[in-house]
Amino acid sequence: MVETTGGFTSQGLALEAQTLVLPSLTLGEAVEIGEIAIALGRDRNLGIAVEVRMKEWIVFHISLPGSDTENDGWIARKARATLLTGNSTMYERILAEEQGINWYESHGVTEETHAVHGGCLPLNVTGAGMVGMLLISGLPQVQDHLLGVEVIAEYLARKGELN
Repeated sequence: MVETTGGFTSQGLALEAQTLVLPSLTLGEAVEIGEIAIALGRDRNLGIAVEVRMKEWIVFHISLPGSDTENDGWIARKARATLLTGNSTMYERILAEEQGINWYESHGVTEETHAVHGGCLPLNVTGAGMVGMLLISGLPQVQDHLLGVEVIAEYLARKGELN
C-alpha cells in the first residue's frame, strides 16, 4: 500500500470517531445525512457518489455529475472493509501503515473485494455501536474522508449534539 497523505494518525482518527457518535439513526435520519452530503457536493460542484447504509441496507444513493460507475465499485469495496472491522476505511489504512502490515493479507481479503481508501465512515450510535455507514467516492481519499467527517459534524450540529 502506498502511504497516505493527510497527516492522519490512528490515534487521531480514533478520537475523531468518538466525537462523531450519533444519538440515534432512523431511516429518516440516515436519509438526512445523505441529503447533507449531496447538498455540500452540489454547492461545491463535486463529482461524487454518496451512499448511506443501515448495516448492509442501502437507504440512500445518489451520483452527482462527474462521478461514474467506478465510484459504485469503490463504495461497495469500502463498505465491505468497514463492515468487516467497524472502523472508518481511513483509520484502517493509517493503522496498517503505522504497523507496517498489509491490511488485505492480515484480514484474509483482497483488494478486488475490499478497499481501505478513505471515504467510508461508520455511523455509530450511543449504546448500539455501528448501525450504518456514510460512503463517499469521487475525490482523492483524504478529501473523501474529510467530507464525510464534515457531513456527520454538520448533522450533529443541526441536532444540537456537537459544539
